[in-house]
Amino acid sequence: MNELVTDVPGRMDRLPWLRWHTMIVVALGVTWILDGLEVTIVGAIGSALESPLTLGLTSAEVGLSASAYIAGAIGGALFFGHLTDKWGRKRLFLYTLLLYVLATVATGCSWNVWSFIVFRFFTGTAIGGEYAAINSAIDELLPARVRGFAALAINGSYWVGTAMGALSSTVLLNPTIFAPSVGWRLAFLLGGVLAVAVVLVRTHVPESPRWLMLHGRNAEAVAIVEKAEAEAKRRGLPLTGEVGTLRIQLGQHISLLTVAKTILGKYRARAVLGLSLMLSQAFFYNAIFFTYALVLTKFFQVLPEHVGWYLLPFAAGNFFGPLLLGRLFDHAGRRVMIVSTYATSGVLLLITGFLFRQGVLDATTQTVCWCVVFFFGSAAASSAYLTVSELFPLEIRALAIALFYAVGTGAGGVAAPALFGALIGTGDPSRVFLGYALGAALMLLAAGVAAKLAVNAERKSLEELAMPLTAARER
Repeated sequence: MNELVTDVPGRMDRLPWLRWHTMIVVALGVTWILDGLEVTIVGAIGSALESPLTLGLTSAEVGLSASAYIAGAIGGALFFGHLTDKWGRKRLFLYTLLLYVLATVATGCSWNVWSFIVFRFFTGTAIGGEYAAINSAIDELLPARVRGFAALAINGSYWVGTAMGALSSTVLLNPTIFAPSVGWRLAFLLGGVLAVAVVLVRTHVPESPRWLMLHGRNAEAVAIVEKAEAEAKRRGLPLTGEVGTLRIQLGQHISLLTVAKTILGKYRARAVLGLSLMLSQAFFYNAIFFTYALVLTKFFQVLPEHVGWYLLPFAAGNFFGPLLLGRLFDHAGRRVMIVSTYATSGVLLLITGFLFRQGVLDATTQTVCWCVVFFFGSAAASSAYLTVSELFPLEIRALAIALFYAVGTGAGGVAAPALFGALIGTGDPSRVFLGYALGAALMLLAAGVAAKLAVNAERKSLEELAMPLTAARER
C-alpha cells in the first residue's frame, strides 16, 4: 500500500488572511444567502399563496411545502454528502448549485399545490447537498485560528439572503406593482438569476488541498498552497506557526461500517453533542421562521405585502449575532459560547412566547422580541454547523455533516413547520405558545449537553481535533 508524507495541512493553517481566503468565503458563503432568500420568499409569500389568485393553498399546505423543502434538504445532504467525500468538494458544490437553479426556476412555474411541493422538495435537495460540500470545504480551506469566526460569519450570511427576500417581497407582492398571479413567481426566478452568477464565481474556487492529498494528488494540493504562500510573500505578510507532517496510507477503502464505528464508537460523545445541537436549532428555527408571515398576518393583521418590512429587522438581528459574537468562539472558547448562546436564546424564546400568549405584544414589539431572541439564536445555530464539521476525520467529514444535519433536521425540522402551521391555524395563542415552549426547552437541553460534552476546538488544527483515519502524525 502506498504512503504519502505531506505538510499541506500545517502550511494551510499558518497562512495569513489573504484575498484568496476572501474569494473563497464570498463564493461559498452564497449558499446561505440563497437558502435565506428561498426560505424568506416562501415565508413572506405564505399568506399570499392562500389567495385564489395564486395557488389557493391552505395554512396547512403552506406548512407542508416548508416540510417538503426540509425533507429534500435532508435527502440531498445524505446523497451529496457521500459523493462529496468520494468525488471532491469542488465538483459537488458546482453540481448542487446547478440543481438549485433548475429547481427554483421550476418552483416559479408551479401550477398547483403538488407541483409547488415537488419543486420545493428538489430545491431543498440542492441546498442540503450544498451544506455538506460547503461546510467541509470552508473548514478545510481556512486557517485554524479564525475558523470559528469565519464559519459563524459565513453561516450568518443566510440573513443577507433573508433581507434580500424581504425587500423583494415588499415589491413583488405589492398588487399595485405586480399582479398577485405574477409577483410570487418572479420572487423565485430572482433566486435562479442570482445562482447563475454564483456558478461562474465558484469555478475559480480551488479544490480542498486536504481532500487532494488524501486521494494521492499531493502535487496539486501543494501547488494550491504555494500559490497562496506566494500571495502572502508579495504582500509582505508573515507565515506564522510550525509546520508538522502527516503520513497517509493511500488507497484505503472507508466502508460505511467504518464510518459507523468511527462516529458511534470513538467519537460517540461528539456524536451526541452534534445531534443535540443540530436537532434543537432545527426545531427552534424552522418552527418559527417558516411560519413567521402567518403569525404576523393572522394574529396582527399585517398585510402580505408588508411582511417584508417586519422581516428586515429580524434578519439584521440574525446577521449581526454571529458577526459580533463570532470572534468570541475563537477567544473565549467553543464550550463557553455554545452553552451561553443556546441557553440565552432558549430563555428569551420562552419569555417572548409567554408575552405573545398574554396578548401584550403587537406586530412591532413581537418583531423586536424575535430580533433579540435570534441575535443569540443565530450564533447558536451557526455553532452547531461549525461543531459537526470540525470534530470528525477528513475522510468522512462531509458525510458526518450530512448525517447530523439529516438526523437533527429530520427530527427537529421537518415536523416543526407543519406543527406550527396547524397551531397557528387554530387562531389560539395559547396553543402556539406550547410550540414556543417546546422550542425553548430543546435549546436549554442542548445547552446542558454542550456544557458537559463540548470540545475546546478553538485555534486548533482539524488534524489535531480528529486525525484522518488513514494517517499518523510524523515528528
